[in-house]
Amino acid sequence: MSLRREVGLLMEAVAQRAIIPRFQRLAGGDVTEKSPGEIVTSADLEAERLLAEGLAHLCPGARIVGEEAVSADPGLLSGVGRGLVWLVDPLDGTANFADGRAPFGVMVALVENGAPQMGWMLDVVTGRMCFAEAGRGAFIDDEPIKARAPLSRRPVAALGTQFLDAHRREHVHAHASRHFERVPIPRCAAESYPRLVLGENDLALFQRSLPWDHAAGALFVNEAGGRVTHWDRSPYRVGGSGTGILAASSHHLWEFGAEVLLGVEAGLANMEELIR
Repeated sequence: MSLRREVGLLMEAVAQRAIIPRFQRLAGGDVTEKSPGEIVTSADLEAERLLAEGLAHLCPGARIVGEEAVSADPGLLSGVGRGLVWLVDPLDGTANFADGRAPFGVMVALVENGAPQMGWMLDVVTGRMCFAEAGRGAFIDDEPIKARAPLSRRPVAALGTQFLDAHRREHVHAHASRHFERVPIPRCAAESYPRLVLGENDLALFQRSLPWDHAAGALFVNEAGGRVTHWDRSPYRVGGSGTGILAASSHHLWEFGAEVLLGVEAGLANMEELIR
């Protein structure tokens, strides 16, 4: 069986065992705050444990870096851009899940020396599996897919600016509204990236670039014909020095989005300051 299929089956099995039985059934002790404004559930923790165990058998020579493990020991991120690494987001969209609503998903990526090689994104509720492999294309439920560009409408943008102060956030959105149709972010990267390929959104802006949130999705959009970079316009890379992420369904839309959102007028010039 191929690695692509084995990882997909593992993710589906973990979702059935650790996540779905808890959806809309979380007890009080199942949700805790791991840092100010960030929660973790018992589903996150069990799913990561099961995924780590399974991935260790599939590729014994690769390190495993999971979101919850890093929360407990930030030192695990050291050297994440070197060698062969599994990146695991056991439950992307935890806040949605804890509120009893979709979307939420499971994300896994295999990265070599900072470059995503394979990526999986499972929509737990619908069962949709997005997959990409470097140089071999993007797929949804085993069917090849290419990103769909808008025809006559204004580009649709989902701007993740929730970590900006209110004044700067208002300025960025006011400036963007002159050029894009703005829509709310889904608060789930496993949903944000597929929307770019499916023609639902055309642009997505992210401030934080935690590797487990973006490696699989960035590879998926790039392989589908879109473009994903850091705010300094450098190619997306795990463990690199680039901050922030701009993703678009086509290279043309990325250029337009970069002109609007990353120019001086938008007010996102001090990137390092905004990411902290």
